[in-house]
Amino acid sequence: MTLDGTNTYVLLTGDGTVVIDPGPWLEEHIDAVLSLGSVSLALVTHHHADHCGGIELFRDLTGGAPVLARDPAASGADAELPAHGQRLDGLGLTVLDTPGHTADSVSFVADDGETVLLFSGDTVLGRGTTIVSHPDGDLGDYLASLALLRTAVPEDAVLAPGHGPLRSRAVAVVDEYVAHRQQRIDQVLAALDGGARSARDVVEVVYADVDRALWPAAERTVEATLAYLRTAGRGSGS
Repeated sequence: MTLDGTNTYVLLTGDGTVVIDPGPWLEEHIDAVLSLGSVSLALVTHHHADHCGGIELFRDLTGGAPVLARDPAASGADAELPAHGQRLDGLGLTVLDTPGHTADSVSFVADDGETVLLFSGDTVLGRGTTIVSHPDGDLGDYLASLALLRTAVPEDAVLAPGHGPLRSRAVAVVDEYVAHRQQRIDQVLAALDGGARSARDVVEVVYADVDRALWPAAERTVEATLAYLRTAGRGSGS
């Protein structure tokens, strides 16, 4: 589910070292992050434990570096991030609300005047596709977030995802995600037309060629797709 593991990003700024997604409760991981410099601030892309499950340990090992998230209660952070579209003072980072994978998912854009980096959390991965984690996740929100990301960064921005490798041309990767999600929606509609009624029924048709170990995650995404289709007045899956 985490590909090669969770990516933690360490940014050296004029106002100190900033960490994006401290990661899970894994002391050697956090020790490796802290070996790069004294941390002044941490940011969380969303509340899943592989991204922020180690916050308490991280806070202890940094001597209390503050942690910001969109939903502090869900992630264990100290305070809420600035509003969508706002910049973090002195850091050159802009906050983008990109819900869909989860309700509290955010992305960050860094621009030093030469290179633009899109820190996308689990909204867009470096390899493969992400899940829309129903019921917390919402497919309508997810599609809107992908549309937002297409216009938020230039074509040559570098994608820095929560999992998987860095990717050049972030917008092209987002376009791949949009096309893939539309393909899945069409496949779900076809499965419903073919007699599927439950999310599990749909998974058995649409994800027949996918490792069954991933079917529970696929089922959550199909649940999100069915909810989206019901809202749009298309399909009647349960």
